[in-house]
Amino acid sequence: MATDPAALYETDFYAWTCRQAAELRRLKELRLNAELDLDHVAEEIEDLGNAARRSVRSHVRRVLEHFLKLAYSSAEVPGRSWRRSITDSRAELASDLTSTLRRDVRTRLPRLYAEARRAAILGLEMYEEAEAARLLPEANPWSLDDVLRDDWYPESQLQGSGG
Repeated sequence: MATDPAALYETDFYAWTCRQAAELRRLKELRLNAELDLDHVAEEIEDLGNAARRSVRSHVRRVLEHFLKLAYSSAEVPGRSWRRSITDSRAELASDLTSTLRRDVRTRLPRLYAEARRAAILGLEMYEEAEAARLLPEANPWSLDDVLRDDWYPESQLQGSGG
């Protein structure tokens, strides 16, 4: 990992925000005679990093939800919008995913999948595809590499379908 703060800012924004917040809190301990509101500045910088982490997690969850719908829904028309959503989320991930956030979502992938599965079930049931909702696997069949791979989509799991 980069040790120079400017280099870290460029290569891993989330890690930079964590480090800067910690440094600001350490600076406060030195009790310099400055009128900086270090507690709130540190909190705001930390919040920037947390927002980036939430965004990355949200995009991974959305890709997984739409993978499930593509693989198990018999509906054709929404499939195009699900592919578009996956493409959009992948573009956001390409610009926001740092090495620290990649590790974070890799370790949280089972939980993100469980959340995506619940959303997919609700979405499928809403469009009267309860049988498709029942077929969704409990365990995540996809890797983070699958989530990030451009122009790749899961095959239909429906019998007799070419997907």
